[in-house]
Amino acid sequence: MDILIDTVTDNLKLFPFLFITYLFLEYLEHKTSDKTVNFIRKAGFSGPFIGALCGTLPQCGFSVAAANFYAARVIGLGTLIAVFLSTSDEMLPILISNAVQPQIISAILIYKAVCGIIFGYAINFIWNKRRKKENINIEQLCQNENCHCEYGILKSALHHSLHITLFIFIITLILNFAMAYLDVGQFTAYLQLPLWGEFFSAVIGLIPNCSSSVILTQLFLDGYINIGTLISGSLVSSGVGLLVLFRVNRLLKENLMILCIICICGIIGGLFSHLVF
Repeated sequence: MDILIDTVTDNLKLFPFLFITYLFLEYLEHKTSDKTVNFIRKAGFSGPFIGALCGTLPQCGFSVAAANFYAARVIGLGTLIAVFLSTSDEMLPILISNAVQPQIISAILIYKAVCGIIFGYAINFIWNKRRKKENINIEQLCQNENCHCEYGILKSALHHSLHITLFIFIITLILNFAMAYLDVGQFTAYLQLPLWGEFFSAVIGLIPNCSSSVILTQLFLDGYINIGTLISGSLVSSGVGLLVLFRVNRLLKENLMILCIICICGIIGGLFSHLVF
């Protein structure tokens, strides 16, 4: 009962911060997404740079759009990789709502963006193929993915906040019971192992929804993983972007190749981050 009460109390304190954060993000997405999409379409050589900057916003919209743009061959593979690697999904709102120091949050976002830019240009250098552009329907995609944009900014923010709060409650409750009744020392030590921790985190990051970023961020906040392990999984995690890519891009081998590239970039980025942080 004490564990349950503590978990409920923590989540009640968390919800107002989440709601305010998502209210701002919904406003930003509704007001500026079209301009951002036009920038990405016309990016050309600067695609990975612009894509990485756009991906830092914690919404699945940009990774979903990038997946469709790549399937339609509007953007190159490097830009797609840059957006996926820099996408923070639910990590940023959770870090903000838990009052993590601004300099730490900024450092993580900048590092992810730099990784997106570097790996994006490297992939473009290796994979330099041009394809015919086709028109896509972003609004229909949002409806198919249940983004709830039709509810308006206020209701969308409320729905998203409730959904994430519920998910955080479940994860936190499980972790709290594990802390009380299980010996998590061995599990924590396993996640801290060189390479294996980053590898395992990257695998978690492949979950094609917000679950991966929520789980990894909560583990980081609770002290189970270090910042390098968090970054490794966060680089791989792109919300529903990968899921949309596998659905709209019918070249299965190419999709599997992209998945492998993202995992490798995530592990390398996570390992190298230990030299930076």
